[in-house]
Amino acid sequence: MANEVCFRLNHLDKSWTLDVYQANGGYDVWKKILKEKTSPDEIIDELKISALRGRGGAGFPTGLKWSFMPRNTPGQKYIVCNSDEGEPGTFKDRDILRYNPHQLIEGMAIAGYTIGATQGYNYIRGEFYEPIERFQSAIEEARAAGLLGKNIMGSGIDFDLEFHAGGGAYVCGEETALIESIEGKKGQPRFKPPFPASFGLYGCPTTINNTETLASVPMILKKGGKWFLELGKPNNGGSKIFAVSGHVNKPGNYEVPMGTPFSALLEMAGGVRDGHKLKAVIPGGSSTPVLPGDVMMDATMDYDGISKAGSMLGAGSVIVIDDSTCMVKALARISYFYYEESCGQCTPCREGTGWLSRIVNRIENGQGRPEDLDLLCNVSRAIEGHTICALGEAAAAPVTSFVKQFREEFEYHIEHKKCMVGGAG
Repeated sequence: MANEVCFRLNHLDKSWTLDVYQANGGYDVWKKILKEKTSPDEIIDELKISALRGRGGAGFPTGLKWSFMPRNTPGQKYIVCNSDEGEPGTFKDRDILRYNPHQLIEGMAIAGYTIGATQGYNYIRGEFYEPIERFQSAIEEARAAGLLGKNIMGSGIDFDLEFHAGGGAYVCGEETALIESIEGKKGQPRFKPPFPASFGLYGCPTTINNTETLASVPMILKKGGKWFLELGKPNNGGSKIFAVSGHVNKPGNYEVPMGTPFSALLEMAGGVRDGHKLKAVIPGGSSTPVLPGDVMMDATMDYDGISKAGSMLGAGSVIVIDDSTCMVKALARISYFYYEESCGQCTPCREGTGWLSRIVNRIENGQGRPEDLDLLCNVSRAIEGHTICALGEAAAAPVTSFVKQFREEFEYHIEHKKCMVGGAG
């Protein structure tokens, strides 16, 4: 499809192989850069024109991020891809690794050249057996074809790439915890500053981007930043992969232009499962605030549109919730996840996530008290802004938003000791 960037080859047989990728223009941009020694500033300017924003959740402008790297200073530098993808609701990046790994490799090579790095690492969630296997095979193919390694194609440019399998810790999706993990340490976030651009992997300048972000780069440089920008909307360039799950008839990954109405995306996913109505949507993964269904039906799928609606686009992990769901039970499951995944380094998160999980479970099990709702909000506020990384905010945001948007269900649970709604949660 014309709008597809990262999934453009998915319909082809053996799309993950070098032959198929090169037959469809793969590595053309990389070869051109190697031949012409394209100015890194020119590449960064094209990315700025494209309005490509980080696809891992933060939405930070990619061109601007690359410009922070002190590429002209001596010493080693690194490009790192974050393919950890551990948040509930996220499952887009693994399909890039499965079906289009060479486009990611090309994007990482271009990124390495641009920032002055000769070595790259892709940090992949350890449970992703097939994606790891496909990515490793693609690296070997690219290396055998002379597209990676020393003095690539006689250009005098070096760049090589390895993958690192994570151990399944959600917190390692945070960039500095990811760095610690690659270094062989316990995966815990670092204090910032210093930021990775000045002191990252092995103490060297490091740029970290999401899988989808880096895989978008070759097509941006091939067709131009203006082309990519016009796929989406101002400040929200390009297409975006949305992982749609929950109570829909056709859950899956959908790559659509930024700014696509949520109603259209829901229709692509087959609509809400038969016999039920839309109740709520978590638009960006479990750490983003939940929104009522009627609010989402008026929203557009882009950073600014979802922000205006009252939540965050995150990684584009859309969880659809229908009217059979008890929102107290749903929050209990989410809160337990963040309690289990806290690394324990920061007291507000270590203790606070446990409090949140226990209080919500108390309400769910018919032992709630009227003051529990205020207590939940107070504990959430005590966590927010008081931790090294954003896992604390990730645990607090669902709690405050669920209570705000569906307070009557929590009050009913407390008063009647049972769910307001029936059916499976």
